[in-house]
Amino acid sequence: MQLPDAGQAKRVSASNVNAALDQVRDGLAHAAMVPMENSVEGGVTATLDAIAAGQELRIIHEVLVPISFVLVARPGVRLEDVRRISTHGHAWAQCRMWMNANIPSAEYVPGSSTAAAAMGLLEVGCHYDAAICAPLVAQEQPGLSVLAENIGDNPGAVTRFILVSQPGVLPARTGADKTTVVVPLPEDRPGALMEILDQFASRGVNLSRIESRPTGQYLGHYFFSIDAEGHAADERVADALAGLHRISPATRFLGSYPRADRQATVAEAHTSDPAFQAARAWVEDILRHA
Repeated sequence: MQLPDAGQAKRVSASNVNAALDQVRDGLAHAAMVPMENSVEGGVTATLDAIAAGQELRIIHEVLVPISFVLVARPGVRLEDVRRISTHGHAWAQCRMWMNANIPSAEYVPGSSTAAAAMGLLEVGCHYDAAICAPLVAQEQPGLSVLAENIGDNPGAVTRFILVSQPGVLPARTGADKTTVVVPLPEDRPGALMEILDQFASRGVNLSRIESRPTGQYLGHYFFSIDAEGHAADERVADALAGLHRISPATRFLGSYPRADRQATVAEAHTSDPAFQAARAWVEDILRHA
């Protein structure tokens, strides 16, 4: 994967999303690249939950990565020998049809990541026969043999990865930006979610993703993970963020950063920065002459 502005930075592996983010929180790594969303399976819950709790972090970049999968095993293992397969849940879901057609009796063994599942094959006493991983992992490990290539059910599958660091200076506004927030539902009552969404709608801020996740406190208590088009430096987005904080003070700002697709956000005239500035000046003029 091509990391943005990585330069000569040293890359270190992590066993799972929580471990990667903990390295950033503990100052052991400057940033972590973790999966956020998949075009087939939707949000990566491990990331959504991990970034919504604990010490605050910031998303500073995103990358869209085309996804392909291979089935690997130890040398000498044949496809017909495979009885148990390990991988991450999202990868398994994206290869389910291929598995049903080619190895219908294979048992799925959950793995913390596709890479960890593949590397596990090299360990003594491994309790599964094969793993689903990215082609790059198989290429970098000479101890693995590829049993099948291009086993994904959707050849156009894409995973969105986010680069996460400790809070600092926001990436500059580009005009093609995205802002991510976590908004706890203040109370479960009719119209509570609509009140949250109205903070964006009334200011002309489009949402590209909204997902609910349980807080774990008790049944029926949720937070919403939201991607909005625009940057916190945009008047309409800043005003929406202020509105969110008024109704849900525990709202967590996760960052404003350039969109991977570089699609510019176009605001309607009445939600443009000049419109907000003119409206604020009008009110201030009223108060001065009251």
